[in-house]
Amino acid sequence: MSFVFDIAAAQQASAAGKYNQAVQERNATVAEQEAKQIEKQNEFDLAQFDQKFLELQGQTKTAIYKSGVTLEGSGLRILRYNAEQAEIQKDITTYNSKIKSSQKMEQANFSRMQGQVARNEAKQAELGYYAKAGSSLLQTYG
Repeated sequence: MSFVFDIAAAQQASAAGKYNQAVQERNATVAEQEAKQIEKQNEFDLAQFDQKFLELQGQTKTAIYKSGVTLEGSGLRILRYNAEQAEIQKDITTYNSKIKSSQKMEQANFSRMQGQVARNEAKQAELGYYAKAGSSLLQTYG
């Protein structure tokens, strides 16, 4: 009669493996969505930065003109320096968001691998229970 319990255990192992794989698949999907959100946030941050930078450059030009200087020499160097620093800052922001996005995608891949491992372990357990049930049947009726 123990073979009945072994068959039930095999079915339960299979169900647990499928459930664990589904959980990991969900975790992977969430991580992928977070990666996309990081990319969208980067686009938004860059747009805001550009807007603030344009305001800063405008204020700088106004300050230069108010001081009675034309946009030559040091005034032009200040504007150029600001533009160079802005590009560096935008590159840093983009780089950081790509790193975060890549980490989320790696997390998604790892979750999928964990799910596959859980499923494979459950299949092995399931086969073990079926083998045990078969052995019990052979001993009982063999």
